[in-house]
Amino acid sequence: VQLVESGGGLVQAGGSLRLSCAASGRTFSNYAMGWFRQAPGKEREFVAAIRWSDSTTYYADSLKGRFTISRDNAEHTVYLQMNSLKPEDTAVYYCAQRYGSGLNYYSDYATVSFWDGWGQGTQVTVSS
Repeated sequence: VQLVESGGGLVQAGGSLRLSCAASGRTFSNYAMGWFRQAPGKEREFVAAIRWSDSTTYYADSLKGRFTISRDNAEHTVYLQMNSLKPEDTAVYYCAQRYGSGLNYYSDYATVSFWDGWGQGTQVTVSS
């Protein structure tokens, strides 16, 4: 499976960006897709996830209200709308994919090892 992110760039604080991640290949067994981010010198952290079967969403508490994850089932694409961006949102944003099925909880989605595949990342830089 290939995950291709797009939509990153440079934006001023308070601005918005919309990231996209298109999945190709083994999309028939898609269980969930998500977004993580990694700032220089920091660990990769959970941003948001969406369960493919019913569009249930999960968010990092600190990002609720500013970030929104959504999907286009037909296009096997997941989006991350980011509003009111802050300099501390600067990071490389990675798309992730989980296959199969199951009943999982927030703690699962927020764990890097839960995910089966990753995109190459897209840089988001927020200037002050």
